[in-house]
Formats: sequence, structure tokens, C-alpha cells
Amino acid sequence: MTDAEREVIRQHQVIEGWLTGAADRAGFAAFSDALAPGFTLVGPDGVAMAREQVRAWVEGSHGSAPHLRITIRDVRVVAGSGDLLVATYEEWHTTAPSGNNTPSPATQGRRATVVFLREPGLRWLHLHETWLAPPHRTLLAEPGPCRWPGPCGLLKRAGC
Repeated sequence: MTDAEREVIRQHQVIEGWLTGAADRAGFAAFSDALAPGFTLVGPDGVAMAREQVRAWVEGSHGSAPHLRITIRDVRVVAGSGDLLVATYEEWHTTAPSGNNTPSPATQGRRATVVFLREPGLRWLHLHETWLAPPHRTLLAEPGPCRWPGPCGLLKRAGC
């Protein structure tokens, strides 16, 4: 297993723990500390966010997806030079049924490209995600296009 694969899996285990509510404040610190100061995220809906926006969104989402399971597949290092390392991976989110509108688990996939900053360890400098499976509209809190820069379709949240 490469350092990139270990880090991608580790960070998503932390995110899953935080969003399910299983993780405490140390879990949020583990997530936050892995983000380099200039970190940026382009979510699967094309919304760009800076590090502090991502941190605030994740911090405010503690326990918001109690049945979420994240699976990471096919991590590949595609480039590396000097202080930078670029990897791609697939990220799959599965949620348990939440009532009559979702009779079976919902699964969404995204392909991601991450740019790591090599320091002691790897820190996340940039992340770009693209949907592999369209969002499941039945899980949205309100009809209409998603306007929330988080994992819409998985979390019921005002503004979706």
C-alpha cells in the first residue's frame, strides 16, 4: 500500500467517523490538521471552497449522516515531483434506508483527484471531485437543484 493510499483511506475513515457522530473533537482535529494552509476543494457539483469553508462545513456536520459508510477504491499515484504528489481514487458513499422514500440503501460514487503536499507525511493541498453516479434525488430535503456544497443526496440539509 502506498503512502497516498494510506492517507486517502485514513482521511475518509476520519470523515466517516465525524459525519456518523462516532468521532469526538480529536476526530475533527485529525481531519483539519491534514489540510494544508492553502487547501481548496472543488466538490462534485462544481462548487469551489477554501480550507476554512471546508473546515466550517465539516465541523457543522458532526453526526449528520449516522448511517453513512465510505468506501475507497482504486487509489493510484499519477504524478509526483518535488514537494507534490498527485493521486486519483474512487469514493463511494452508502447510506441506509431512511423511510418510505428510500426503500433500499442509496449509493453514490465520485472520482477524485488529490494534490498532496509532501511534508512530514502527506497534507491535502487540493481536491477535485466528479460524480460517478448521479445524486439520488429522493434523499434531498427539498426538490430542485442542489445549492449546498456538501455531499448532497446523502445528507438532508437546509438549502438542498
